[in-house]
Amino acid sequence: MKTKVVQVLREQGMDAMNVALCVQRASQFGASVYLTDGTKRMNAKSLMGMMTMGLMAGDSVTVEADGADEEAALSGLCEFFEGK
Repeated sequence: MKTKVVQVLREQGMDAMNVALCVQRASQFGASVYLTDGTKRMNAKSLMGMMTMGLMAGDSVTVEADGADEEAALSGLCEFFEGK
């Protein structure tokens, strides 16, 4: 299992469009991917779960990936939050 803390640098935060894009990116990987913001832990492949997190620009989130392609999943999600 790999984890990394990353800051949400997307100007709009995790609005509906960004949540959909994040779930789409997370779903490209076979690894399990979870996000933790301190109080909530959500499956990054769950649209409804991600919507409930309410992440805003500047928030920090821990990305956790576990599985065969965990390195790629961790990198891909961290890049997403950093706006790359």
